[in-house]
Amino acid sequence: MKAKIGTITALAMAAGGFLLAIELAPASDGATAATPSVASAATGTPEDQAAAAPQATTEMPESDPDREVFFGQTHVHTSWSLDAYVIGNMTTGPEEAYQYAMGDPIKHPGGYDVKLARPLDFQGVTDHSEYVGMMRLANDPTSPISKLPIAAKLKVNKPEDVMTVFKYLAGSIAKNEPIKELLQPDVVASVWQNNIKIADKYYKPGRFTTFVSYEWTSAPNFRNMHRNVFFRDSKKVPKAPFTAIDSLHPEDLWTWMDGQRKAGNELLAISHNANLSDGIMFPLDVDNKGRPIDAAWAQQRLDNEPLSEIHQLKGTSETNPQLSPNDEFANYEIMSFLIGVDNSTSKLHGSYFREAWANGMAMQVAKGYNPYKFGVVGAGDSHNTVTSYVQSDFHGGHATLDATPKARLAGKIEAGMEVLKLSTSGLAGVWAEENTRESIFDAMRRKETYGTSGVRIKVRLFGGWGFNERALDNPNWVRTGYREGVPMGGDLPPKKGEAPTFIVWAMKDPDDANLDRIQIIKGWTKGGKIFEHVYDVAWSDGRKPDPKTGKVPAVKSTVDIKNASYTNTVGAVELKKVWRDPEFDPALHAFYYVRVLQIPTPRWSTYDAKKLGVAPPTRVSPTVQERAWTTPIWYSPAATTADHGTTTAKAVASIR
Repeated sequence: MKAKIGTITALAMAAGGFLLAIELAPASDGATAATPSVASAATGTPEDQAAAAPQATTEMPESDPDREVFFGQTHVHTSWSLDAYVIGNMTTGPEEAYQYAMGDPIKHPGGYDVKLARPLDFQGVTDHSEYVGMMRLANDPTSPISKLPIAAKLKVNKPEDVMTVFKYLAGSIAKNEPIKELLQPDVVASVWQNNIKIADKYYKPGRFTTFVSYEWTSAPNFRNMHRNVFFRDSKKVPKAPFTAIDSLHPEDLWTWMDGQRKAGNELLAISHNANLSDGIMFPLDVDNKGRPIDAAWAQQRLDNEPLSEIHQLKGTSETNPQLSPNDEFANYEIMSFLIGVDNSTSKLHGSYFREAWANGMAMQVAKGYNPYKFGVVGAGDSHNTVTSYVQSDFHGGHATLDATPKARLAGKIEAGMEVLKLSTSGLAGVWAEENTRESIFDAMRRKETYGTSGVRIKVRLFGGWGFNERALDNPNWVRTGYREGVPMGGDLPPKKGEAPTFIVWAMKDPDDANLDRIQIIKGWTKGGKIFEHVYDVAWSDGRKPDPKTGKVPAVKSTVDIKNASYTNTVGAVELKKVWRDPEFDPALHAFYYVRVLQIPTPRWSTYDAKKLGVAPPTRVSPTVQERAWTTPIWYSPAATTADHGTTTAKAVASIR
């Protein structure tokens, strides 16, 4: 690997994996002071902040026993994150992030107004916890942080000072020389408490849910190991977050989380960008401290990390064409690099979900434990305070680096990241009884979640034994699914003499493209090896599967690339099926998850090319088939019939 690492970039990446621009475009007005809403939220006495916050409603939302899907964002950064500030997001904080998510217009770091066409149902702001808010608040003259003696070293008086300050902060982490003045309990607590107060201010039970959350930003040797930490209750949180300054090891984060739970603070972690982890997100033999993986390690991971991001701005972590050569839809928004290292690639094995789910089952057979029964969400990782979900209205994710179509199409590589390959943000779909912190958190904990590429496809999956083929004709089929089976994220117990059946249903996003197909992806393990098969189970337009392969032909594309347009003259509004596994072996561990594909539509880069009057770039596909992925349902055989292979699945998977 040929690495080209700038001095500041190296410091920043070693500090914890922050994205960093080598060249900073100053804000259009040169301002570094806070907007009024951020200043009011980040400063003042607790009494002042409480008075400014709206009164909490006493009206409780109506609970739906069949559960509703709520779409939300679990990963967004504001000017309180060091890297966001240094790339030009200097004035918008958590307040604006929630305002934007609720449908209000706010200012993009590029200087123009942005607004969501449809508000989200929930959001957690996940600023990097390492020196969170210090650079931003030290330059806000109304903030108490700006009055500290150490603040003099954080002041930005001219554009080049931004890099100087960032180098100072990031370098302290890289050299393991923490700045004690910025880690004093009262200093850290002041920012943390403001974060909590802002989340509480915008929490509207039944309408919009906010979470107290943050990102733990570990990237040892430039390999992504980041986790976003979410709390169930804003009244039950620690005095300060656990950061990568405390430890770079996820095992230490989990131990801290275990301690929080014992103290009554319920929380969970969501890992992200496994595709950029260089193979260490899903280890098989030793943990991140070099110790042999055992049952205790597996259980601790399961207890603390029920979810992971399957798709976000920096790529998709479902699978890779090299891992799944027989999956024609595996090549979706693939990115592979080490954060901060030019001309780098991330190792495949140990970096993708489908392989990890299968390897986990092989570990169960060989060693008696499975650490990789995790669920999925989609998310963003935008550093703009705002997030782009729609291909036709993409405005980047990294402040002034990619704020314009011209900048995005220029072919830049920043800190190892090829800007052209960035994706629109994913969304988390959560099936919960009501739009409240408790209900949504509990759904995430039980993994009744799915991820999308940014569209709002509705998807349901139930697994059971003997679902009637006409079950979907019953208007109460959801209740049947819960009563007689398990939803996504569940475990199917063995039942002698039967193959599992699955109820799958998908409804298109009303504001987006029609649906192409529903697929069920099955993975299983046998004799220490892992296998996979992709089944088309429901599709549009009366297409006929190939009699030899069973694969359904590609749906017709209606995309006009030159004009960046498409029509919904093909595809379906709704697809559904009761499907039985035709190759079920009751002695083998297996998992099943659903992938729903839309018909082809123009990619954001094609829309940008149209806006500029140029040809779409050839480095990326001009079209995409946006999609949704569910959390799997797992099947485990009875102990007397299980495959007792003795070899754990290793680096090379056997692919069917």
